[in-house]
Amino acid sequence: MNRPGTATGVNFFTGDLGGKRLELLCAMVPSAHVVGLLVNPRFGTEVVEQHRQAVAAAAKALGRELVVQEAATDAEIDAGFAELVKAGIAGLVVQNDPFFDSRRSQILALSSRHRLPGIFHIREYPADGGLMSYGASLSDTYRQLGVYTGKILRGAKPDDLPVLRPTRFELVINTRTAKTMGIAVPQSILVAADELIE
Repeated sequence: MNRPGTATGVNFFTGDLGGKRLELLCAMVPSAHVVGLLVNPRFGTEVVEQHRQAVAAAAKALGRELVVQEAATDAEIDAGFAELVKAGIAGLVVQNDPFFDSRRSQILALSSRHRLPGIFHIREYPADGGLMSYGASLSDTYRQLGVYTGKILRGAKPDDLPVLRPTRFELVINTRTAKTMGIAVPQSILVAADELIE
């Protein structure tokens, strides 16, 4: 990452946060003893497996049962939610994935219909009605990209610039959704939150 070669940029590293997301979800919904993980197998076998292992390790440490469901199409998302509900999950972690982001409305509608509290990787999910998100701040990441663009336009060589990691992470809670689902947001989560959507 320090010597990327002929290109540089900012890596979101949001996949590394799956375990932390599960911890936050369990703090928000302590009664969730069976939790689900929705992953997209087409995102990349290695990436999906790393995400699955991170969440599984967190589930084991927290004494939770983890049910993993794969989905790579609209129909598989619908079927996956049906299977997760059938398995009795009480909370859901959704893998950060561009396909899932493009199906955000579908995922949020299913979460709402089944009253499943979920945690996601970007604030757009709770902004659109999801319960919560934890991940790199997109606005801060875009600012970092702007700084790098300026350096390159002033003559810096991309291969001399290390790939940056996020410097700011944000926890966003939709308190209206929490209330609708009958979830009392713990004080520890309220204090830790960077943004509360009401």
